[in-house]
Amino acid sequence: MASIEELRAERLTKLEKLASAGMDAYPARVARDYPLDYVRTEFTGLETSGKTFSIAGRVMAIRGQGAILFVVLDDGTAKFQCVFKKDTLDEKLFSLFESTVDMGDFISVSGTFFTTQRGEPSLLATGWTMATKSLLPLPEKWHGITDPDERFRKRYLDIVMNPELRDLFYKKAEFWKSTRNFMLEHGFLEVETPTLELTTGGAEANPFKTYHKDFDVSVFLRISIGELWQKRLMAAGFPKTFEIGRAYRNEGTSPEHLQEFTNMEFYWAYADYKDGMKITQQLYQKIALDVFGKTEFTTRGHTFDLAGEWPVVEYVSEIQNQTGIDVLTASVEDMKAKLDTLKVKYEGTNRERLTDTLWKYCRKNIAGPAFLVHHPKLVSPLAKESKERPGTVERFQVLLAGSEVGNGFSELNDPIDQRARFELQQKLLEEGDEEAMMPEWEFVDMLEHGMPPTCGFGFGERLFAFMVDKPLRETQLFPLMRPKE
Repeated sequence: MASIEELRAERLTKLEKLASAGMDAYPARVARDYPLDYVRTEFTGLETSGKTFSIAGRVMAIRGQGAILFVVLDDGTAKFQCVFKKDTLDEKLFSLFESTVDMGDFISVSGTFFTTQRGEPSLLATGWTMATKSLLPLPEKWHGITDPDERFRKRYLDIVMNPELRDLFYKKAEFWKSTRNFMLEHGFLEVETPTLELTTGGAEANPFKTYHKDFDVSVFLRISIGELWQKRLMAAGFPKTFEIGRAYRNEGTSPEHLQEFTNMEFYWAYADYKDGMKITQQLYQKIALDVFGKTEFTTRGHTFDLAGEWPVVEYVSEIQNQTGIDVLTASVEDMKAKLDTLKVKYEGTNRERLTDTLWKYCRKNIAGPAFLVHHPKLVSPLAKESKERPGTVERFQVLLAGSEVGNGFSELNDPIDQRARFELQQKLLEEGDEEAMMPEWEFVDMLEHGMPPTCGFGFGERLFAFMVDKPLRETQLFPLMRPKE
Protein backbone atom coordinates (compact mmCIF):
# COMPACT_ATOMS: atom_id res chain seq x y z
CA MET A 1 0.00 0.00 0.00
CA ALA A 2 1.35 3.44 -0.93
CA SER A 3 2.32 5.79 1.87
CA ILE A 4 0.68 9.18 2.43
CA GLU A 5 3.81 10.84 1.06
CA GLU A 6 3.67 8.75 -2.10
CA LEU A 7 -0.02 9.45 -2.62
CA ARG A 8 0.56 13.18 -2.17
CA ALA A 9 3.43 13.12 -4.67
CA GLU A 10 1.17 11.35 -7.18
CA ARG A 11 -1.54 13.98 -6.76
CA LEU A 12 0.98 16.79 -7.17
CA THR A 13 1.84 15.25 -10.54
CA LYS A 14 -1.86 15.29 -11.44
CA LEU A 15 -2.00 18.92 -10.38
CA GLU A 16 0.77 19.70 -12.87
CA LYS A 17 -1.11 17.80 -15.56
CA LEU A 18 -4.21 19.91 -14.96
CA ALA A 19 -2.12 23.06 -15.28
CA SER A 20 -0.59 21.80 -18.53
CA ALA A 21 -4.10 21.18 -19.88
CA GLY A 22 -5.06 24.76 -19.03
CA MET A 23 -7.48 23.83 -16.23
CA ASP A 24 -7.31 25.84 -12.99
CA ALA A 25 -7.30 23.42 -10.06
CA TYR A 26 -8.45 26.08 -7.56
CA PRO A 27 -10.87 28.49 -9.29
CA ALA A 28 -12.78 31.06 -7.25
CA ARG A 29 -16.07 29.94 -8.79
CA VAL A 30 -17.44 27.03 -10.82
CA ALA A 31 -20.73 26.42 -12.60
CA ARG A 32 -23.48 25.20 -10.27
CA ASP A 33 -27.16 25.74 -10.98
CA TYR A 34 -28.73 23.95 -8.02
CA PRO A 35 -27.72 22.20 -4.80
CA LEU A 36 -28.05 18.43 -4.98
CA ASP A 37 -30.97 18.16 -2.56
CA TYR A 38 -32.96 20.42 -4.91
CA VAL A 39 -31.91 18.30 -7.88
CA ARG A 40 -33.21 15.17 -6.16
CA THR A 41 -36.49 16.82 -5.15
CA GLU A 42 -37.16 18.43 -8.54
CA PHE A 43 -35.55 15.72 -10.67
CA THR A 44 -38.59 14.86 -12.81
CA GLY A 45 -39.05 18.43 -13.99
CA LEU A 46 -35.33 18.89 -14.63
CA GLU A 47 -35.14 15.63 -16.58
CA THR A 48 -38.10 16.38 -18.82
CA SER A 49 -36.86 19.90 -19.58
CA GLY A 50 -34.05 18.49 -21.73
CA LYS A 51 -31.87 21.47 -20.78
CA THR A 52 -28.21 21.41 -19.79
CA PHE A 53 -27.49 22.00 -16.11
CA SER A 54 -24.38 22.16 -13.94
CA ILE A 55 -23.93 20.58 -10.50
CA ALA A 56 -20.93 20.44 -8.19
CA GLY A 57 -19.64 18.52 -5.18
CA ARG A 58 -16.94 16.36 -3.68
CA VAL A 59 -16.17 13.10 -5.50
CA MET A 60 -17.13 10.31 -3.08
CA ALA A 61 -16.98 7.32 -5.45
CA ILE A 62 -15.69 6.43 -8.91
CA ARG A 63 -16.52 3.09 -10.49
CA GLY A 64 -16.45 1.63 -13.95
CA GLN A 65 -13.71 1.57 -16.55
CA GLY A 66 -13.14 1.94 -20.26
CA ALA A 67 -15.88 3.81 -22.04
CA ILE A 68 -18.11 4.60 -19.04
CA LEU A 69 -17.56 5.90 -15.49
CA PHE A 70 -20.04 6.38 -12.66
CA VAL A 71 -19.14 9.21 -10.29
CA VAL A 72 -20.96 10.08 -7.04
CA LEU A 73 -20.88 13.71 -5.88
CA ASP A 74 -21.73 15.05 -2.41
CA ASP A 75 -22.22 18.80 -1.88
CA GLY A 76 -23.30 18.61 1.77
CA THR A 77 -27.02 18.63 0.94
CA ALA A 78 -27.27 15.26 -0.82
CA LYS A 79 -25.43 12.78 -3.03
CA PHE A 80 -26.00 12.46 -6.76
CA GLN A 81 -24.63 10.28 -9.57
CA CYS A 82 -22.93 11.56 -12.72
CA VAL A 83 -22.28 9.32 -15.73
CA PHE A 84 -19.21 9.94 -17.91
CA LYS A 85 -19.29 8.33 -21.37
CA LYS A 86 -16.64 8.61 -24.08
CA ASP A 87 -19.29 9.01 -26.75
CA THR A 88 -20.99 12.00 -25.05
CA LEU A 89 -17.94 13.75 -23.54
CA ASP A 90 -15.03 15.27 -25.42
CA GLU A 91 -12.29 12.63 -25.62
CA LYS A 92 -9.64 14.93 -24.16
CA LEU A 93 -11.89 15.88 -21.22
CA PHE A 94 -12.68 12.21 -20.61
CA SER A 95 -9.00 11.31 -20.64
CA LEU A 96 -8.13 14.25 -18.39
CA PHE A 97 -10.79 13.15 -15.91
CA GLU A 98 -9.45 9.58 -15.84
CA SER A 99 -5.88 10.71 -15.31
CA THR A 100 -6.32 13.55 -12.80
CA VAL A 101 -9.47 13.11 -10.71
CA ASP A 102 -9.38 11.28 -7.36
CA MET A 103 -11.87 10.62 -4.63
CA GLY A 104 -11.95 13.70 -2.42
CA ASP A 105 -11.64 16.18 -5.29
CA PHE A 106 -14.35 18.80 -5.83
CA ILE A 107 -15.60 19.08 -9.41
CA SER A 108 -18.32 20.78 -11.42
CA VAL A 109 -20.14 18.66 -14.02
CA SER A 110 -22.39 19.89 -16.86
CA GLY A 111 -24.91 17.77 -18.74
CA THR A 112 -28.49 16.60 -19.02
CA PHE A 113 -30.48 14.68 -16.45
CA PHE A 114 -31.68 11.16 -17.19
CA THR A 115 -32.63 7.95 -15.41
CA THR A 116 -30.41 4.90 -15.80
CA GLN A 117 -31.71 1.43 -16.70
CA ARG A 118 -31.49 0.61 -12.98
CA GLY A 119 -33.74 3.55 -12.19
CA GLU A 120 -31.03 5.81 -10.73
CA PRO A 121 -31.50 9.58 -11.28
CA SER A 122 -28.27 10.76 -12.93
CA LEU A 123 -26.53 13.49 -14.88
CA LEU A 124 -25.06 12.52 -18.27
CA ALA A 125 -21.84 14.54 -18.44
CA THR A 126 -21.08 16.71 -21.45
CA GLY A 127 -18.39 18.73 -19.65
CA TRP A 128 -16.56 19.04 -16.35
CA THR A 129 -14.03 21.24 -14.56
CA MET A 130 -11.99 20.97 -11.39
CA ALA A 131 -13.24 22.98 -8.43
CA THR A 132 -10.60 21.92 -5.87
CA LYS A 133 -7.86 19.34 -6.30
CA SER A 134 -7.23 17.42 -3.07
CA LEU A 135 -3.61 16.54 -2.33
CA LEU A 136 -4.34 14.12 0.50
CA PRO A 137 -6.77 11.18 0.32
CA LEU A 138 -10.00 10.70 2.22
CA PRO A 139 -10.04 8.02 4.94
CA GLU A 140 -10.80 4.47 3.86
CA LYS A 141 -14.51 4.35 2.99
CA TRP A 142 -15.74 1.53 5.22
CA HIS A 143 -13.72 2.23 8.35
CA GLY A 144 -13.34 6.01 8.35
CA ILE A 145 -10.99 7.35 11.02
CA THR A 146 -10.56 4.67 13.66
CA ASP A 147 -8.24 6.55 16.05
CA PRO A 148 -10.57 8.47 18.46
CA ASP A 149 -8.02 11.24 18.98
CA GLU A 150 -7.54 11.67 15.23
CA ARG A 151 -11.31 11.80 14.69
CA PHE A 152 -11.53 15.00 16.75
CA ARG A 153 -8.36 16.52 15.31
CA LYS A 154 -9.63 15.95 11.75
CA ARG A 155 -13.30 16.46 12.43
CA TYR A 156 -13.87 17.68 8.86
CA LEU A 157 -12.89 14.24 7.52
CA ASP A 158 -14.91 12.45 10.19
CA ILE A 159 -18.02 14.38 9.10
CA VAL A 160 -17.35 13.80 5.37
CA MET A 161 -17.16 10.05 5.88
CA ASN A 162 -20.00 9.82 8.40
CA PRO A 163 -23.31 11.35 7.18
CA GLU A 164 -24.98 10.45 10.50
CA LEU A 165 -22.52 12.72 12.27
CA ARG A 166 -23.36 15.56 9.90
CA ASP A 167 -27.05 15.02 10.64
CA LEU A 168 -26.28 15.19 14.37
CA PHE A 169 -25.10 18.78 14.03
CA TYR A 170 -28.12 19.75 11.99
CA LYS A 171 -30.20 18.41 14.88
CA LYS A 172 -28.12 20.38 17.35
CA ALA A 173 -28.81 23.56 15.38
CA GLU A 174 -32.54 22.72 15.52
CA PHE A 175 -32.17 22.16 19.29
CA TRP A 176 -31.02 25.73 19.86
CA LYS A 177 -33.44 27.10 17.26
CA SER A 178 -36.33 25.48 19.13
CA THR A 179 -35.03 26.90 22.41
CA ARG A 180 -34.70 30.41 20.99
CA ASN A 181 -38.14 30.31 19.36
CA PHE A 182 -39.76 29.14 22.60
CA MET A 183 -38.22 31.97 24.61
CA LEU A 184 -39.16 34.59 22.03
CA GLU A 185 -42.72 33.24 21.78
CA HIS A 186 -43.01 33.60 25.56
CA GLY A 187 -42.00 37.25 25.52
CA PHE A 188 -38.34 36.99 26.53
CA LEU A 189 -35.87 39.51 25.14
CA GLU A 190 -32.63 38.03 23.77
CA VAL A 191 -29.60 39.86 25.20
CA GLU A 192 -25.80 39.71 25.14
CA THR A 193 -23.74 40.04 28.32
CA PRO A 194 -19.96 40.16 28.90
CA THR A 195 -17.80 37.07 28.51
CA LEU A 196 -14.83 38.80 30.18
CA GLU A 197 -15.47 39.57 33.84
CA LEU A 198 -13.56 41.00 36.78
CA THR A 199 -15.23 38.41 38.98
CA THR A 200 -16.93 35.20 37.85
CA GLY A 201 -20.44 35.29 39.25
CA GLY A 202 -23.37 32.99 38.82
CA ALA A 203 -21.89 29.56 39.51
CA GLU A 204 -19.36 27.63 41.52
CA ALA A 205 -16.50 26.65 39.22
CA ASN A 206 -12.80 27.20 38.64
CA PRO A 207 -12.45 29.91 35.94
CA PHE A 208 -9.97 30.58 33.15
CA LYS A 209 -7.87 33.67 33.85
CA THR A 210 -6.41 36.08 31.31
CA TYR A 211 -5.06 39.63 31.17
CA HIS A 212 -6.54 42.88 29.88
CA LYS A 213 -3.65 45.02 28.60
CA ASP A 214 -5.53 48.29 28.20
CA PHE A 215 -7.01 48.26 31.72
CA ASP A 216 -3.93 46.55 33.22
CA VAL A 217 -6.10 44.09 35.14
CA SER A 218 -6.64 40.35 35.33
CA VAL A 219 -9.99 39.19 33.99
CA PHE A 220 -11.83 35.88 33.83
CA LEU A 221 -13.79 34.07 31.15
CA ARG A 222 -17.36 33.74 32.36
CA ILE A 223 -18.60 30.55 33.99
CA SER A 224 -22.31 31.36 33.60
CA ILE A 225 -24.35 33.00 30.86
CA GLY A 226 -24.53 36.45 32.38
CA GLU A 227 -26.41 35.56 35.54
CA LEU A 228 -25.40 38.61 37.55
CA TRP A 229 -25.69 40.81 34.45
CA GLN A 230 -29.16 39.61 33.54
CA LYS A 231 -30.27 40.24 37.12
CA ARG A 232 -29.07 43.82 36.68
CA LEU A 233 -31.43 43.95 33.70
CA MET A 234 -34.28 42.91 35.98
CA ALA A 235 -33.39 45.89 38.17
CA ALA A 236 -33.27 48.03 35.01
CA GLY A 237 -36.90 47.21 34.25
CA PHE A 238 -36.66 44.47 31.65
CA PRO A 239 -39.30 41.89 32.68
CA LYS A 240 -37.94 38.87 30.75
CA THR A 241 -34.48 38.24 29.26
CA PHE A 242 -32.49 35.29 27.97
CA GLU A 243 -29.10 34.59 26.44
CA ILE A 244 -27.61 31.64 24.55
CA GLY A 245 -23.82 31.65 24.64
CA ARG A 246 -20.52 30.03 25.54
CA ALA A 247 -19.33 29.39 29.10
CA TYR A 248 -15.85 28.37 30.23
CA ARG A 249 -14.85 26.30 33.25
CA ASN A 250 -11.28 25.25 33.98
CA GLU A 251 -12.23 21.81 35.22
CA GLY A 252 -11.83 18.15 34.34
CA THR A 253 -13.21 16.39 31.27
CA SER A 254 -15.86 13.66 31.45
CA PRO A 255 -18.71 12.35 29.26
CA GLU A 256 -20.85 15.14 30.77
CA HIS A 257 -18.29 17.92 31.28
CA LEU A 258 -16.06 20.00 29.02
CA GLN A 259 -14.18 23.22 29.57
CA GLU A 260 -16.09 25.15 26.88
CA PHE A 261 -19.78 24.69 26.16
CA THR A 262 -23.03 26.43 25.19
CA ASN A 263 -25.70 27.26 27.76
CA MET A 264 -28.95 29.18 27.84
CA GLU A 265 -30.10 31.23 30.83
CA PHE A 266 -33.33 33.16 31.30
CA TYR A 267 -34.52 35.58 33.98
CA TRP A 268 -38.15 36.39 34.66
CA ALA A 269 -39.26 39.24 36.91
CA TYR A 270 -42.18 38.73 39.29
CA ALA A 271 -41.91 34.94 38.97
CA ASP A 272 -40.61 32.34 41.44
CA TYR A 273 -39.12 28.86 41.20
CA LYS A 274 -42.55 27.23 40.86
CA ASP A 275 -43.27 29.36 37.79
CA GLY A 276 -39.83 28.39 36.51
CA MET A 277 -40.58 24.69 36.88
CA LYS A 278 -43.74 25.01 34.79
CA ILE A 279 -42.15 26.86 31.89
CA THR A 280 -39.05 24.64 31.97
CA GLN A 281 -41.15 21.50 31.63
CA GLN A 282 -42.94 23.05 28.64
CA LEU A 283 -39.61 24.07 27.08
CA TYR A 284 -38.05 20.60 27.35
CA GLN A 285 -41.16 18.96 25.94
CA LYS A 286 -41.23 21.40 23.01
CA ILE A 287 -37.54 20.80 22.20
CA ALA A 288 -38.06 17.03 22.26
CA LEU A 289 -41.01 17.16 19.87
CA ASP A 290 -39.55 19.85 17.57
CA VAL A 291 -36.16 18.19 17.13
CA PHE A 292 -36.83 14.47 17.62
CA GLY A 293 -40.57 14.05 17.22
CA LYS A 294 -40.77 12.09 20.47
CA THR A 295 -40.56 12.51 24.25
CA GLU A 296 -39.06 9.16 25.30
CA PHE A 297 -35.29 8.72 25.34
CA THR A 298 -32.75 6.16 26.53
CA THR A 299 -29.33 7.30 27.69
CA ARG A 300 -26.65 6.35 30.23
CA GLY A 301 -28.54 3.17 31.04
CA HIS A 302 -31.74 5.05 31.92
CA THR A 303 -35.00 5.51 30.01
CA PHE A 304 -37.07 8.64 30.61
CA ASP A 305 -40.20 10.17 29.09
CA LEU A 306 -40.53 13.97 29.14
CA ALA A 307 -44.30 13.90 28.53
CA GLY A 308 -46.80 14.61 31.28
CA GLU A 309 -46.19 16.10 34.71
CA TRP A 310 -42.83 15.54 36.37
CA PRO A 311 -42.54 14.36 39.99
CA VAL A 312 -40.67 16.36 42.63
CA VAL A 313 -37.69 15.01 44.61
CA GLU A 314 -36.68 16.67 47.90
CA TYR A 315 -32.89 17.14 48.11
CA VAL A 316 -32.47 16.61 51.86
CA SER A 317 -35.05 13.81 52.12
CA GLU A 318 -33.60 11.89 49.15
CA ILE A 319 -30.09 11.88 50.62
CA GLN A 320 -31.46 10.79 53.98
CA ASN A 321 -33.53 8.01 52.37
CA GLN A 322 -30.53 6.66 50.44
CA THR A 323 -27.74 7.18 52.98
CA GLY A 324 -29.31 7.83 56.37
CA ILE A 325 -27.56 11.22 56.58
CA ASP A 326 -29.45 14.47 57.24
CA VAL A 327 -27.14 16.97 55.55
CA LEU A 328 -28.73 19.87 57.46
CA THR A 329 -27.83 18.53 60.90
CA ALA A 330 -25.10 15.87 60.47
CA SER A 331 -21.56 16.73 61.54
CA VAL A 332 -18.73 16.99 59.04
CA GLU A 333 -17.19 13.88 60.58
CA ASP A 334 -20.44 11.91 60.18
CA MET A 335 -20.62 12.93 56.50
CA LYS A 336 -17.00 11.93 55.86
CA ALA A 337 -17.56 8.61 57.63
CA LYS A 338 -20.61 7.85 55.51
CA LEU A 339 -18.74 8.65 52.28
CA ASP A 340 -15.90 6.40 53.41
CA THR A 341 -18.40 3.61 54.11
CA LEU A 342 -19.93 4.11 50.66
CA LYS A 343 -16.40 4.07 49.17
CA VAL A 344 -17.02 7.43 47.53
CA LYS A 345 -14.00 9.63 46.90
CA TYR A 346 -14.32 13.25 47.88
CA GLU A 347 -12.25 16.39 47.46
CA GLY A 348 -12.35 19.07 50.10
CA THR A 349 -13.60 18.54 53.62
CA ASN A 350 -15.82 21.56 54.14
CA ARG A 351 -19.52 21.03 54.67
CA GLU A 352 -20.55 22.37 51.26
CA ARG A 353 -18.33 19.98 49.28
CA LEU A 354 -19.29 16.97 51.42
CA THR A 355 -23.01 17.75 51.00
CA ASP A 356 -22.60 18.03 47.25
CA THR A 357 -20.66 14.75 47.08
CA LEU A 358 -23.35 12.89 49.02
CA TRP A 359 -25.97 14.19 46.61
CA LYS A 360 -23.94 13.16 43.57
CA TYR A 361 -23.80 9.64 44.98
CA CYS A 362 -27.61 9.57 45.29
CA ARG A 363 -28.61 11.18 41.99
CA LYS A 364 -27.27 8.33 39.84
CA ASN A 365 -30.24 6.19 40.93
CA ILE A 366 -32.88 8.59 39.57
CA ALA A 367 -33.90 8.14 35.91
CA GLY A 368 -36.24 11.16 35.81
CA PRO A 369 -37.62 13.29 34.53
CA ALA A 370 -38.04 14.89 37.93
CA PHE A 371 -37.50 18.21 39.65
CA LEU A 372 -34.98 18.28 42.48
CA VAL A 373 -36.02 20.98 44.98
CA HIS A 374 -35.13 22.60 48.29
CA HIS A 375 -31.35 22.36 48.24
CA PRO A 376 -29.47 23.31 51.41
CA LYS A 377 -28.79 27.04 51.66
CA LEU A 378 -25.07 26.34 51.90
CA VAL A 379 -24.81 24.97 48.33
CA SER A 380 -27.02 27.69 46.80
CA PRO A 381 -25.50 31.12 47.53
CA LEU A 382 -27.70 32.98 45.02
CA ALA A 383 -31.10 31.42 45.80
CA LYS A 384 -33.84 32.74 48.06
CA GLU A 385 -34.30 30.84 51.34
CA SER A 386 -37.48 28.79 51.66
CA LYS A 387 -39.97 30.05 54.24
CA GLU A 388 -41.52 26.56 54.38
CA ARG A 389 -38.24 24.70 54.96
CA PRO A 390 -35.68 26.82 56.83
CA GLY A 391 -32.10 25.98 55.91
CA THR A 392 -33.09 25.19 52.31
CA VAL A 393 -33.74 27.39 49.28
CA GLU A 394 -36.32 27.82 46.54
CA ARG A 395 -34.22 26.07 43.93
CA PHE A 396 -34.99 23.43 41.30
CA GLN A 397 -32.92 21.26 39.02
CA VAL A 398 -34.06 18.97 36.22
CA LEU A 399 -33.04 15.35 36.86
CA LEU A 400 -32.50 13.09 33.85
CA ALA A 401 -30.61 9.80 33.65
CA GLY A 402 -28.95 10.22 37.03
CA SER A 403 -27.72 13.77 36.39
CA GLU A 404 -28.83 17.37 36.71
CA VAL A 405 -29.67 18.83 33.32
CA GLY A 406 -30.88 22.32 34.20
CA ASN A 407 -30.75 24.60 37.24
CA GLY A 408 -32.98 27.42 38.46
CA PHE A 409 -34.26 29.20 41.53
CA SER A 410 -36.10 32.09 43.05
CA GLU A 411 -33.29 34.61 42.91
CA LEU A 412 -32.01 36.09 46.14
CA ASN A 413 -32.80 39.81 46.11
CA ASP A 414 -32.17 40.62 49.80
CA PRO A 415 -28.89 42.60 49.74
CA ILE A 416 -28.11 41.95 53.41
CA ASP A 417 -28.56 38.19 53.03
CA GLN A 418 -26.59 38.21 49.76
CA ARG A 419 -23.68 40.07 51.36
CA ALA A 420 -23.54 37.54 54.20
CA ARG A 421 -23.52 34.62 51.76
CA PHE A 422 -20.79 36.22 49.65
CA GLU A 423 -18.73 36.71 52.81
CA LEU A 424 -19.05 32.98 53.48
CA GLN A 425 -17.97 32.18 49.90
CA GLN A 426 -14.99 34.52 50.34
CA LYS A 427 -13.99 32.58 53.45
CA LEU A 428 -14.18 29.29 51.50
CA LEU A 429 -11.96 30.76 48.77
CA GLU A 430 -9.42 31.87 51.36
CA GLU A 431 -9.44 28.35 52.79
CA GLY A 432 -8.46 26.94 49.37
CA ASP A 433 -11.83 25.95 47.88
CA GLU A 434 -11.21 26.78 44.19
CA GLU A 435 -14.84 26.13 43.23
CA ALA A 436 -16.37 28.52 45.74
CA MET A 437 -18.15 31.50 44.20
CA MET A 438 -16.27 34.79 43.81
CA PRO A 439 -18.10 37.58 45.66
CA GLU A 440 -19.34 40.39 43.41
CA TRP A 441 -19.75 43.41 45.65
CA GLU A 442 -21.05 45.70 42.88
CA PHE A 443 -23.86 43.16 42.42
CA VAL A 444 -24.75 43.63 46.09
CA ASP A 445 -24.78 47.39 45.47
CA MET A 446 -27.30 46.80 42.67
CA LEU A 447 -29.48 44.79 45.03
CA GLU A 448 -29.48 47.67 47.47
CA HIS A 449 -31.05 49.79 44.74
CA GLY A 450 -33.70 47.07 44.42
CA MET A 451 -34.39 44.08 42.16
CA PRO A 452 -37.93 42.66 41.79
CA PRO A 453 -38.72 39.05 42.75
CA THR A 454 -37.18 37.02 39.93
CA CYS A 455 -36.87 33.44 38.71
CA GLY A 456 -33.73 32.42 36.84
CA PHE A 457 -32.99 29.18 35.03
CA GLY A 458 -30.26 27.75 32.84
CA PHE A 459 -29.43 24.59 30.90
CA GLY A 460 -26.82 23.59 28.39
CA GLU A 461 -25.90 21.37 25.50
CA ARG A 462 -25.61 18.47 27.94
CA LEU A 463 -29.38 18.10 27.46
CA PHE A 464 -28.83 17.57 23.74
CA ALA A 465 -26.08 15.04 24.47
CA PHE A 466 -28.50 13.13 26.69
CA MET A 467 -31.21 13.16 24.03
CA VAL A 468 -28.88 11.68 21.42
CA ASP A 469 -27.20 9.38 23.98
CA LYS A 470 -23.65 10.49 23.25
CA PRO A 471 -20.80 11.87 25.35
CA LEU A 472 -20.78 15.66 25.34
CA ARG A 473 -17.49 15.69 23.43
CA GLU A 474 -19.09 13.84 20.52
CA THR A 475 -21.74 16.54 20.16
CA GLN A 476 -19.25 19.39 19.73
CA LEU A 477 -17.91 20.18 16.29
CA PHE A 478 -14.40 21.02 17.47
CA PRO A 479 -13.72 20.05 21.09
CA LEU A 480 -10.43 21.32 22.51
CA MET A 481 -7.58 18.83 21.98
CA ARG A 482 -4.30 18.43 23.79
CA PRO A 483 -1.43 19.51 21.47
CA LYS A 484 0.41 16.71 19.74
CA GLU A 485 3.83 16.05 21.23
